[in-house]
Amino acid sequence: MDKRFFLALALSAIVIVLSQMIFPQPKRGPVTPGAAVTDSVARQAQASQPAGSAATGSAAAPGSATPQPSATGDSTTPAALAATPATPAVPPRVVPVATGKAVYGISTVGAAPVSAVLEEYRPLVKGGRSSNERVELARPGEPLLRFRLAAGGDTIALDRQPFTITDSSAVAGRGGPLTLETSLTTRSGQPVRVTLTYDFVPDAYAARVRGRVEGVPRGTGHLLVDLPRGLRSQEADTLDDQGHLAFALKPTRDNATSIGFGKLEPGERRIEKGPFTWAVTKNKYFLVGLLTPEGDSSFVEANLVGGPRTAKVATSAAGTVIQRLGEGGTFAFELYAGPQEYKQLASMGRDFENANPHGWFLQGILQPLSTLIIRLLLWMHATLNLSYGWVLVIFAVVVRVALWPLNQSAMRSSIKMQRLQPELQAVQERYKSDPQKLQGEMMKVYKDHGMSPLSPLMGCLPALIPMPILLTLIFVFQNTIEFRGVPFLWLHDMSAKDPYYIAPLLMGATTFLLSWIGMRNVPPNPQTKMMLYMMPVMMTMFLVNLAGGLNIYYVVQNLAALPQQWLIANERAKAGPPIVQGTPIKKERTVKA
Repeated sequence: MDKRFFLALALSAIVIVLSQMIFPQPKRGPVTPGAAVTDSVARQAQASQPAGSAATGSAAAPGSATPQPSATGDSTTPAALAATPATPAVPPRVVPVATGKAVYGISTVGAAPVSAVLEEYRPLVKGGRSSNERVELARPGEPLLRFRLAAGGDTIALDRQPFTITDSSAVAGRGGPLTLETSLTTRSGQPVRVTLTYDFVPDAYAARVRGRVEGVPRGTGHLLVDLPRGLRSQEADTLDDQGHLAFALKPTRDNATSIGFGKLEPGERRIEKGPFTWAVTKNKYFLVGLLTPEGDSSFVEANLVGGPRTAKVATSAAGTVIQRLGEGGTFAFELYAGPQEYKQLASMGRDFENANPHGWFLQGILQPLSTLIIRLLLWMHATLNLSYGWVLVIFAVVVRVALWPLNQSAMRSSIKMQRLQPELQAVQERYKSDPQKLQGEMMKVYKDHGMSPLSPLMGCLPALIPMPILLTLIFVFQNTIEFRGVPFLWLHDMSAKDPYYIAPLLMGATTFLLSWIGMRNVPPNPQTKMMLYMMPVMMTMFLVNLAGGLNIYYVVQNLAALPQQWLIANERAKAGPPIVQGTPIKKERTVKA
C-alpha cells in the first residue's frame, strides 16, 4: 500500500487519541502520601475542617464543642476547636465593599470573604443568552474562604470567632482599609489577639490582605486558609462547567499544576509540598486565588481532600493552604476573586495568567502558544474595534497567509515525490536482494532529482502543520472568558458548541471541498480516494461538540486555502507524467502562486 495511506491512518489515530485526552473519563487519581511540613499542622488541617457557614450563621457558636465533620466525612470532636472567645457570641454581619468591578462581602464572624458579586458579568442561560442577574462566585451557604490558626498544639477555627471592625474606610467608599480584630483564649489558657486588614484595589478584583497574631509562641504558628470547596456555576452548560472544577498550584520553581476535583476520590487525602507562589480554586471561567507577596515563600504546603459525590462529576473538594507566620506573628497574601480575564490575571504578576494550566505533557509548548494567541486576539479586538467574531475571521486568514510559503514548499515537494515514485519502485524491485546496493541506488535517484530521503516528510507537512494550532485553539476556546457569551452570526455564544450544528457541518463540507481540489490531477489511488471521504467525516466528529467559534475558524481557514490548492493542482498538471527509469529529466518550471 501507499505510504501515505499508513500516514493517514496514523493521523486518524492521533486525532482519536487527542479527543480522548481532551475529554477524559473520570478516573482515580494517585494518592500522594508525602509528609507535611509539620505533621501536626497537616493533621489538624484535616481534622478541623469546618462545614458550617459563618455567612449564614450556621456555624456553631464560638467555644462550643459540637461535633464537626472532618474533611474525610467522619464525625469527630477535635479538642483543638474548643477555643474560648473573649467576647460573647453575636450574629454575623456581612460588610459589603465595592471596588467598581465587584462587590465583596466580609463577615464579622470569621473576618473572611463570604461572597463576591461581579458587576460586569451575567450568568448564562440556555441558548447562551445572558440573564439580568450578576455573577456570584460563592455557593449558597458556603463562604469563599475560612481562616484557622495552628499553634502550640491547638487549631483555632477563626470562622467561629466574632470580630470587631476597627477601621471601615473601605466601607465608606474612601478607598481605605477594612480592619477587623478579635481576642480569644485557647484551651491551654493562652490569650491570643488576631488583627486582619483588607486593602481592596480600585477597579480590580484583588485585595491585599495582611494580619498579625499576638500570643502565639514564636516560630510555631501557621495560618490555615481553606479555599472554596467549589464555585457557583453560572454557565448554560452546568455539567461542562463543573467538569472544569479544579485546584491549581504554582510551585516557586516549577510550572503551575492543576488537580481536578475528579482526580480526588471521596475522602482521598493529597498533600502537595511547597513552597507555592499561589493557589486557586477555579471552574471554567472564574476563580478564587491566594498569592504570596513578591519573593515570599510562606505558602509551605497545600492539603487537598476529595469531597462526596452524588454523580460522576465531582462537584466538591476541600483545599487548605498552609502559610507560615512571619516574625512577630505576621502574615500577608493577596486575594483575587473574579474572572479569568487575561489582562486582570497578568496584572497580578507571578505568572498568575497561567492560573488555568493546560497542555498536558506539552504544557511548556502549548500554554505559551495559547497565551500568545490570546494576546494577539485581544490586541486585534482593541486595535480594529471589531467584535471577537470578525477578529477570529481575520485571524484565520492571517494564519493561512502566514503559512502559505511553507505549505507551498511542502506541496511542491509532494508533487516531485509523486513523479519520482515509479523510478524508486523500479530500483527497489531491481536491487531487492542487495540492501546495500539498493540504498546506494536510491540515494543516487534522490540526488539526481535534487531531493533527499527526507523529502517525503516534507510532503506530509500540510497535514501536520495545523495540529499544534488546533490543539492550542481548543484550549483558547475552552478557557478564554473574553469569548464567553459573545454572539456571532447565528451563534449566541462563540465559546459553546453550535446548537444547530451548522458550523461543524460547514467545516466538514469545506474540508471535503479542499481535499477534492487538492487531489485533482493526482494519479488514481484507492487509499487516497478513501481519505477524501474519511478526513471530512473524522474532523466533523472531532469538532462537533467543541466551541462554535472554533468551527467557524476552520471554515474560514479552509476557504482561505482554496486558492492555494487550486494553483497547486494546476501546477501538478503542468509538471507532466510520472518519471520512469531511463526517461530524460527536463528542468521543471516553477509556477509562482
